[in-house]
Amino acid sequence: MESQKIVCPQCGGEQDPAPECMRCGIIFSRYRPRGDTFPKASAASKQTHSSGTWPLTIRILRIFILSALLFFVALSTYLARLRTTSWDKPLSVIVYPVNGDHSRVSANYIASLQDITFKPLEDFFAAEAKHYDVNLNSPVSIKLAPEVHEIPPRPPQNGNVFSTVWWSLKLRYWAYAVDTYEGPLADIRIFIVFFNPQRFERLSDSLGLQKGLLGVVYAFADSKLAAKDNVVIAHELLHTLGATDKYDPATKQPIYPDGFAEPEQWPRLPQEMAEIMGSRIPISETTTVMPGSLDDVIIGEKTAREIKWIE
Repeated sequence: MESQKIVCPQCGGEQDPAPECMRCGIIFSRYRPRGDTFPKASAASKQTHSSGTWPLTIRILRIFILSALLFFVALSTYLARLRTTSWDKPLSVIVYPVNGDHSRVSANYIASLQDITFKPLEDFFAAEAKHYDVNLNSPVSIKLAPEVHEIPPRPPQNGNVFSTVWWSLKLRYWAYAVDTYEGPLADIRIFIVFFNPQRFERLSDSLGLQKGLLGVVYAFADSKLAAKDNVVIAHELLHTLGATDKYDPATKQPIYPDGFAEPEQWPRLPQEMAEIMGSRIPISETTTVMPGSLDDVIIGEKTAREIKWIE
């Protein structure tokens, strides 16, 4: 009986059954037609590949969105920086009171606030600007907004760069969401969080952000302490304009010479006044006192340069 012939799938030659083609030499068990070099993926492998691709795509999308957001924030910050330090017109500053402890004492104090409460701040900036020949009679205009009923988000404790940036974005969004002022858009917003001095002996550190042009001041709800509060408000307001601290954060001592009101005085100590970003009046090498009001404070030359009052 004649054996059945087989046909080579590659060259078409006929031959007796064998593991390889006698004409072109291919091994039949390993042959794959052209265009199908690799076996088709199973449904399970397709699902695994798909499920692995989606998280990567989402991660890339999140990074893109965050990068775009940071770019627009940086651009708006740069433009705001140019606008607020051009000094071609008065800066509009809106103050927002916040009841930090939900106490009746803080509520009553907030109810007593008026625009005139912050007039000493306007006078301080006017006097200091005149000293540096700024061509504005009133470089800062301050208005009081209705009370805000939400507490601002706290900064992260020992946070990394990402958490700090994220907190900054949240704070700016919070400030936008709770805005109670119905007048013209402000250049700078200062939120003052008040606490009952009978219940709190020490408050959190205040802060001012140039990126966002807003500040958060923690203050006591007591008219007797309003003059000291104004010093803190002025300090944080200057931070929003680009002024830097001029004291040692570890010791709170003003740094010589930029943190001294009269660096050329001799003997150097004790000083009679404080440089606003130095924060305190240096009495000795280890002793400082807080200024009682803006009458005890000046804006030094380096701070004036940072906020573009002088070149």
